Amino acid sequence: MRWALVRVAVAVTTMVALAFLVPLGLLVAETAHDRAFAGAERQAAQFGPALAITTDHTALQRALVSTKAGADGMVAVHVPDGGGASTTLGTSRADAAQLAGVTTSGSSATLSVPGGYALLQPVAVDNARIAVVEVFVPEAALSAGVPAAWLVLTGVAAALVLISVLVADRLGTRIVGAARRLADAARELGSGDLDARAPDTDRQAPPELREAASAFNAMAERVRQLVAGERELAADLSHRLRTPLTVLRLNTAALEESESAEQTRHAVARLEHEVDQLIRAARGRGGEETVVLGCDAADVVRDRTDFWSALAEDQGRRWRVDGMHRSAPVPVSRADLAAALDAVLGNVFRHTDEGVSFGVDVRTTDYAVTIRVYDAGPGIPDPAAALRRGAGAGGAGSTGLGLDIARRVAEAAGGELTIGRAARGGADIRLRLRTAPAALRAS
Repeated sequence: MRWALVRVAVAVTTMVALAFLVPLGLLVAETAHDRAFAGAERQAAQFGPALAITTDHTALQRALVSTKAGADGMVAVHVPDGGGASTTLGTSRADAAQLAGVTTSGSSATLSVPGGYALLQPVAVDNARIAVVEVFVPEAALSAGVPAAWLVLTGVAAALVLISVLVADRLGTRIVGAARRLADAARELGSGDLDARAPDTDRQAPPELREAASAFNAMAERVRQLVAGERELAADLSHRLRTPLTVLRLNTAALEESESAEQTRHAVARLEHEVDQLIRAARGRGGEETVVLGCDAADVVRDRTDFWSALAEDQGRRWRVDGMHRSAPVPVSRADLAAALDAVLGNVFRHTDEGVSFGVDVRTTDYAVTIRVYDAGPGIPDPAAALRRGAGAGGAGSTGLGLDIARRVAEAAGGELTIGRAARGGADIRLRLRTAPAALRAS
C-alpha cells in the first residue's frame, strides 16, 4: 500500500506539473521570440532621427558604429541616391528585390534570411525618398533564455514530485503501520491467541483503521467469550457423564469373571479416562497425554485391533492385521491416534453387516506411515460428504464425527485421510501420517 500511494502521488503530481509547466514553457519561448523582434524594432527606430537630419554617408557611418548592434554587423542602412539607386552602410543580408518591395510599400517587413530573420524598417528622408534600416535577428536570439527557463521549470516540477512523494510516503507509513498492526493482531488471533488485540487509540492512524481496529477488538472479545462458554459447556456435559459411568462401573464390577466382562471393564475404564481428559482439555488443563510428542503407530494399531477383536469374534467377522513387525514412530499422542483408529474401526462395525470381514495394514517408509483400514462391505458412496463434519458416513445413528476426528489427527501430524474403495468393493480408508523426527525416535 505504501508504494502504491507513492506511485499514485508521482503520477498525479507529474500530470499536474506537465499541465502547468508545458504551457508555461511554450509561453516563455514565445516571449523570447517577441522580445527579440521588439529589440530589433527599437534598434531600427534609433536611426530614424539621424536619417531625418542627414543622409551624409560619413555621419551615418559614425552613427552606425556607435551602437553595439551596428558595430557587431547586425544593422545596415540603405540610403537612397539620385536616380533610384541606394548605398548600403553596414552588413546587409536582404537582397535588392526585398528592399525594393519595402521601399515601394512603405511598410516594415520581416523576412527570412540565412541564419535568421531581417527586419526592414522604411524611413522617409528629404525629397520624398525612402531609406531602409535593416536589423538582423539571428536564430539564437529567438530562443535566448529559453533553455535556462526550461531547466528551471524542470527543477520546479522535480521538486513538486519529490515533495508529493515525501508526503505520500509519510501518509503511507501511517496507513501501512496501522494496517500492519491490525493484520498482526488478526494473525495472532488466528493462531490461537484469544487475548490478541489491535491498538485502536493510535492518533496517527486514519479514523477508518481505528474503527476497524475497534470492530476487530469487539469481535475478538466476543470470540473469546464464545470459546470460553463452549469450553465450560463441554466440561459440564462431560462432567454429567460421570454419574451414568459410575453406575456402569459398579454394574461391571458385579459381573462374573469372564473374558467379555474383563473387556467391558476395560472399556468402562477407558471411557472414564477419556471423559477426564475431555474435562481437563475443555478447561485448559490437559492431562499428561496432551504433552506426549509421539508414539509407535504399530503398537497402537496392535492394541486397538486386540480390543476390537473380541467384538469381531462375537459377530463372526474375519480380520487381518499386517505390518506390525516394524516400528512406526509418528508425531501424534497415543491417545489421539487410538481415538482416530477407534473412530475408523467403529465405523466398520457400525455400518457393515455382521460377518463382513475387515483388515488393518501398516506401511512404513522413511517419510510417512500409512495406516489402512479396509472392509468387504458396501463402501462409502460419497467420500467427500463423509469427510464433512456432521455429515456422517451413512446409516442410522451416525453423528458424522468419527471420520472428522481421524482427519484432524492426520492433518495435525502433517498428513491426510483419504477414502477409496477396496478390492472387494468395500471402504478403503487410509490414514497417512508423517514420520516422527529422529530425536523423538531416539526417546
